[in-house]
Amino acid sequence: MTRATTSPAPPPRRAASDAAGSSTTILLSDPRVGAVPVHDTGEPLVRLPEALSPVRALVRAGLAGRLTAAAAALPAGVGLKVVEGHRTVAEQRAIIATYAADLCARHPGISATDLHVLTSRFVAPVDVAPHVAGAAVDVTLVDACGDELDLGTPIDATPEQSEGRCYLDADGIGADARAHRDLLALVLRGAGLVNYPTEWWHWSYGDRYWALLTGAPHALHGPVEIAVAA
Repeated sequence: MTRATTSPAPPPRRAASDAAGSSTTILLSDPRVGAVPVHDTGEPLVRLPEALSPVRALVRAGLAGRLTAAAAALPAGVGLKVVEGHRTVAEQRAIIATYAADLCARHPGISATDLHVLTSRFVAPVDVAPHVAGAAVDVTLVDACGDELDLGTPIDATPEQSEGRCYLDADGIGADARAHRDLLALVLRGAGLVNYPTEWWHWSYGDRYWALLTGAPHALHGPVEIAVAA
């Protein structure tokens, strides 16, 4: 495809290891993600307990168990708070459309190829979206009173809004925020989840992105309709 004569602005500042397009970062638009085969386990969606997710987010049953284990590994007085799990295809498409429109306004004349890549930093294409598979959560840390700890940016802050500080390993966040991100990563990785490096809050297990990063032969979960286990 012919590229636009007006190139998009450089990606926002972040740690060098997480720069979009670097050899160490794989975006969800990368063809390698879509090439991962899916052998869906048929695991049902379940609602997380209110203590773990005040909104009672839906996730695959196996992921729910791993989140419970991660929460148990946190020090006393610190908890996990899952703010989102499964999304419908329609919900995912709506998020894509909104963010893509914002990018088009910021980068007039951007090519379809560049738009697809830039959009995928913040929201996954529908066919590989971990949230649509029920395999991903947006999660943060809270104190004993349930108040969210400082992790440097709000959940869902875009790269543009946060000047790149939404990246897990971004520079420019305070010492407390860095310590909290490191703690979140420690317990979630210990439970087998992987992070999408452009979003400190996005963690998944069993989806295509997880399979690619861990070297699994196939993903465990593909897109799933809402059907909640009793």
